[in-house]
Amino acid sequence: MHKKIPAARITLTLIAVATLSACGTTAMRSTPVACAELPAALASLKNVRVTASKDVAADDKGTPAHCQVTGVANERTGVDGNAYAIAFEMRLPQAWNKGFLHQVNGGNDGKVVPATGALGVLAVNGLQRGFAVISSDSGHAEADPANKHFGLAQGNAFGIDPQARRDYGYTANDTLFTVAQSLIQRHYGQPPARNYMAGCSNGGRHALVAATRYADRYDGILAGAPGLNLPKAAVQHAWDVQSWQMVHPADPDIRKAFSPDDMKLVAAKVLQQCDALDGAADGLVNDLGRCQSVFKLADLQCAGDKTAQCLSATQVTALDRAFAGPRNSKGEALYSDWSFDAGMGAGNWRFWKLESQIPPWDKLPLIATMGAGSLSYVFTTPPTMTNGTPAALLNFLTKFNFDTDAPRIFARNDLHTESAMQFMTPPDVDDPKLSAFRQRGGKLIVYHGNSDAVFSVNDTQRWFGQLQTNAGADGAAFSRLYSVPGMAHCSGGPATDQFDALGALVDWVEKGQAPQALTASLNPANKEVPANWSASRTRPLCAWPQVARYQGGDLESASSFRCVAP
Repeated sequence: MHKKIPAARITLTLIAVATLSACGTTAMRSTPVACAELPAALASLKNVRVTASKDVAADDKGTPAHCQVTGVANERTGVDGNAYAIAFEMRLPQAWNKGFLHQVNGGNDGKVVPATGALGVLAVNGLQRGFAVISSDSGHAEADPANKHFGLAQGNAFGIDPQARRDYGYTANDTLFTVAQSLIQRHYGQPPARNYMAGCSNGGRHALVAATRYADRYDGILAGAPGLNLPKAAVQHAWDVQSWQMVHPADPDIRKAFSPDDMKLVAAKVLQQCDALDGAADGLVNDLGRCQSVFKLADLQCAGDKTAQCLSATQVTALDRAFAGPRNSKGEALYSDWSFDAGMGAGNWRFWKLESQIPPWDKLPLIATMGAGSLSYVFTTPPTMTNGTPAALLNFLTKFNFDTDAPRIFARNDLHTESAMQFMTPPDVDDPKLSAFRQRGGKLIVYHGNSDAVFSVNDTQRWFGQLQTNAGADGAAFSRLYSVPGMAHCSGGPATDQFDALGALVDWVEKGQAPQALTASLNPANKEVPANWSASRTRPLCAWPQVARYQGGDLESASSFRCVAP
């Protein structure tokens, strides 16, 4: 039996096909439409409503003159009675480079982030480079007043609606690609010569999903810190919380499990045992893999009572348990293990894992508030209707059962016909091939911070390693992974966390220049860089599995290091 395809989807698809076909040798050209006239020009596009368009002047911060368009697509009423739509913004620069950049955003989505093509590691964003950029809320509003009674779970309650789940997972990007192609065609009178997608965190997940589901659309994809197994990573939140609660059984306050000084002690021990493995004692662990066999957390365990110079036995047990990753009672892994790195003592790691400074969250970490809401409402089927108070969300994770609750990320029912693992992950996540993307000549760059507290860099490395195995000799011809020593989630941490991954991708796609090492420098926005590092410090980011080794010379210069096999 064939499913009936909505007329709106047919219309959008036909426009996309016409636009895509124009990207061949003979581009489809038409009379360019001025910015102010775009709402009328796209009025015939079914199920899409352009709500405003305006010319924006260049500013003194480097933003170029451009046309800013806002609108909504696929307006509907959900099963929960709430109004839904895919809200979007597109910016079309006057000095267009003939490229399209699909900006995919992080977290729960739920808001339209300005369509500038910005990523934390980039000094120059996509709009400044001349790309036409689209951004969206992925089909739901995090501040929907109809969901205000859900408290801190307000931004997660969309998970009650199955279509909102699918839009969040992948279908909003399907719709938006067509909208973007139509806007570009009408405004510039021609289709883009190249199509790109870029994002970090959940945006990195969006990007890897697109590399599989929409392989025929994108010439280049940039995926930062990709949550490629995001529902499984959410199970880790419960595992972490229950691990932290083991530290002080009589007072299981996770905020007290490890003080900031305790975590700085762990980071200092990592550096003591691993920093010089690459030949340079510089505050960075370049040889992360070797470090895991050298570093021994047990070396920090107190011989007697807890002091400022050591960890208690329960702290060592809890941290070891958390870093081993979640398991059920049969010992089966439910997500991934983690690597010890020098960024564990930084504020970003603590904010995610142990403690925030946000009073409405009761200063609980992000995993125990926003993370718990996602696992409860979006990633379990049926949704778990958890009260949105900090205490209730924490309690949900405290009581999470890894035998009976964890399988619900794979569950379906009559209403929610796709499991979280189906609508959130690349369809071939366990055995990635990206055959269609590779065969059409697409290029993929992935980057991931080694001190990421949200998604394990080990999980990304395993995924990428399997991709390389499956692709064989073709693997290096279309894909690169860069692990960033010390970097936290998407940016930050004691790291050289500014590097032009987008420029490297464009050069690969458009000039055939395959990237080797990326040169990383200190990000002016990063407040966690050690004070004793030179402001001019640069480091090479090596294509995984290579690692950077010091060859002698200026310790602050990338040219003093060489990428070698581990």
